[in-house]
Amino acid sequence: MRPSPGATRSTFAAVPAILGRDRIVISICLAVILALAWAYLFYLDRQMSSSMAYDAQMAAMGMTMDRPWSAADGFFTCAMWTVMMVGMMTGTAAPVLFLFAGARRGRADGDVWWPVSLFGLGYLLVWIGFSAAATLVQWALHQAAMLSPGMSALSPRVGGGILLAAGVYQLTPFKGACLAQCRSPLGFLMTHWRDGNGGALRMGLAHGWYCLGCCWAVMCVLFVVGVMNLIWVAALSVFVLVEKIGPAGVAVARVAGAVMIVAGFLVLSGIR
Repeated sequence: MRPSPGATRSTFAAVPAILGRDRIVISICLAVILALAWAYLFYLDRQMSSSMAYDAQMAAMGMTMDRPWSAADGFFTCAMWTVMMVGMMTGTAAPVLFLFAGARRGRADGDVWWPVSLFGLGYLLVWIGFSAAATLVQWALHQAAMLSPGMSALSPRVGGGILLAAGVYQLTPFKGACLAQCRSPLGFLMTHWRDGNGGALRMGLAHGWYCLGCCWAVMCVLFVVGVMNLIWVAALSVFVLVEKIGPAGVAVARVAGAVMIVAGFLVLSGIR
């Protein structure tokens, strides 16, 4: 249920004074989640490097290691994408979590940690859904033998098409609308507030959808540069952070879109 407009304004007016109580705890939790996600990605990267070296040795002896995926392969690939999304998006979720915790602390019941956890869960569920979709795309590319050992698209048409689509999307009004919601967490909370634990979950889902609408095309660029290329994963993470919380985030998003379009044409023309 939505609170009255007056109650909403009163709640958020108290946020700046209240927020400091929970900022440290939330920051520590997010830092731990971020560290665990990146530690797992580095672990996977080392495992993949060893596996790729082994596959190269087998190929040199005339033995192919290509095989259809099993259900377990799909599950672990989805887990990889989910952890990657956690590693890339946790930092950008911090501002809205800080404000949401402060707003909850300012309400009559003062309950914070369970609603904040549910808000975070809703946000995570959206990115798990994206991870499942990305897994299906990767599965299809693998089945079609269109992925390199580093999990990048082998076909210039596919790679160039992804870059072009991502670049064009960066310039669309829908992208701009989603980015505006992500860049104004206070505005999002004031216009999407829901009371109760169920409301916290729905708000997390709503913010996750805006975040997905803002970033899904950028994440697809990983199919061009290498799904587990951690240098590019880190670079895109920084880009998304600047896009969402940087003072010139909107301009950065548009410039990046233009760069992706140019890069897409270059890849399609065979120039790398």
